Amino acid sequence: MAVTVASCCFSALSSTVKSRYYLAASQHRFSTSRTSIGSISSNHSHSRTSSNPNNGSRSHRREKEAVPQKKTPRRSSDERPCSYADGNSGKGNVGRFQSSAFKSFGTQRKDNKEFLFDMKEQQVQPGNLQEAAFLNAVVKVYCTHTAPDYSLPWQKQRQYTSTGSAFMIGDGKLLTNAHCVEHDTQVKVKRRGDDTKYVAKVLARGVDCDIALLSVESKEFWEGAEPLNFGHLPRLQEAVTVVGYPLGGDTISVTKGVVSRIEVTSYAHGSSDLLGIQIDAAINPGNSGGPAFNDQGECIGVAFQVYRSEEAENIGYVIPTTVVSHFLNDYERNGKYTGFPCLGVLLQKLENPALRACLKVQSNEGVLVRRIEPTSDAHSVLKEGDVIVSFDDVRVGCEGTVPFRTNERIAFRYLISQKFAGDVAELGIIRAGNFMKVQVALNPRVHLVPYHIDGDQPSYLIIAGFVFTPLSEPLIDEECEDSIGLKLLAKAHYSLAKFKGEQIVVLSQVLANEVNIGYEDMSNQQVLKFNGTRIKNIRHLAHLVDSACKDKYLVFEFEDNYVAVLERETASAASSSILKGYGIPSERSSDLLEPYVDSLGDNQAIDQDFGDSPVSNLQIGIDALLWA
Repeated sequence: MAVTVASCCFSALSSTVKSRYYLAASQHRFSTSRTSIGSISSNHSHSRTSSNPNNGSRSHRREKEAVPQKKTPRRSSDERPCSYADGNSGKGNVGRFQSSAFKSFGTQRKDNKEFLFDMKEQQVQPGNLQEAAFLNAVVKVYCTHTAPDYSLPWQKQRQYTSTGSAFMIGDGKLLTNAHCVEHDTQVKVKRRGDDTKYVAKVLARGVDCDIALLSVESKEFWEGAEPLNFGHLPRLQEAVTVVGYPLGGDTISVTKGVVSRIEVTSYAHGSSDLLGIQIDAAINPGNSGGPAFNDQGECIGVAFQVYRSEEAENIGYVIPTTVVSHFLNDYERNGKYTGFPCLGVLLQKLENPALRACLKVQSNEGVLVRRIEPTSDAHSVLKEGDVIVSFDDVRVGCEGTVPFRTNERIAFRYLISQKFAGDVAELGIIRAGNFMKVQVALNPRVHLVPYHIDGDQPSYLIIAGFVFTPLSEPLIDEECEDSIGLKLLAKAHYSLAKFKGEQIVVLSQVLANEVNIGYEDMSNQQVLKFNGTRIKNIRHLAHLVDSACKDKYLVFEFEDNYVAVLERETASAASSSILKGYGIPSERSSDLLEPYVDSLGDNQAIDQDFGDSPVSNLQIGIDALLWA
């Protein structure tokens, strides 16, 4: 029955979107939310089906399955053409994954002699797979989610549940997918052959790499447990076994296949590009977070998403141990997860000989810097027109690729992702025909419109029924594209942040009241100025409103030269009755109660058009351009 549901849901969308990425977690929704197509989740007979299209898209639309959201109408299924390749993969050289992070969690290798003996013992044969010890390290995850309501930001949606998989890595820790425990209110895990569920705690969640670290304090849970060993990055055509708890039953499931491809892959949950392993072994909802093994019983990655298309089948994806190693090292270094860094430049390939000659590039190598993000550290080092020919002494080809293992090449952003936040890279560049080397610090990208909201609730501010909130991809997902408007969508998808902390603040809706007569139909419009001052972010707007105690009127200037004016004293007097009438506990979110700090400084001019630097269709639509 579950397969039929999956097939029907996919076929309903295939006429408009031919290919999709799906996160492989099984949902069990018990809310009475309205239904939207696109889900391949396993639902009980009395629950409703829903899916949440993931924020962003690259060459194909990707859909989230672990954390659907109770909203309608949905965005249309048009593909989002904008993509930022923040360059995410793993730390360390290929084939060296047993890092200090793994060792800290009790998965260090033994010496060579003992390791070879272990290999012989763990060699998996078809006849004894059922008795393989490493299967006992795979557990089932039960998560209860309570997602924020981005259209009504003062409340949450109705809770729902999902199931996924996880595996033991030692030192009381488990690994799973971030989308399996997103917006979690309760996480429980159950071992194979056990009927007891144990409470787990989320220690770290890496949205961009779709990995989460869990801990279980119960000593009983860990009795007799043996953590998994991590293996090398596999070769093409190597056998792979995927283990987890997908839909179709309650016991552990094992599927086998081979490694089909290894390259930088779009990660649906975080809208990022990292190294990924493509396999042909079946990955179904509920497999998310489960390990993939080689024939020696070593974990070579984490199952996390599948690719659905009318033209293709049996395409699943595994997060390699390089990415897992980077995640664990990051957590160990900082006590929290900080994310993968980026260079923050738009690059153009230099395949054309005339273009290289014009730029005085003598060899068949290098990529042209076409644009630099204002918030990146490269903005003060690189210039438009520079040609990057090397990264930490690794030569960059004219197609934007670098050497990767024997007879293989991989996207240039792979090297960037091997760095950690704050690391410095040495770039070899050609500027006006002269070769030079420059140092650039690498840090996570600053998103003007974030893909995920940090914290429990989105920020909001209510003034006389005017509901203001920052624009985010989850908010766009909950609203119809016609409601958002093409101009605002273009800004959300293509614009770059001019400074850290910049936000696009929108009037989400107007709570009808006598004080705001004539404005009640306004919704999803960007507010640009308040009383003549350009707005930097939602905190700045709250600060400006609080400082307007002597002004007679509150003047809001919106996109398309629309103006809304409220009388200050009347608006203030009506606020409490509006909040009470609509059952809203506070006029602003808790984060806006903190003192305002001007991140730009009082002496910096702010009359520029924030968030108004769209990337052109040329930059997005041509394959020769890529973000690093």
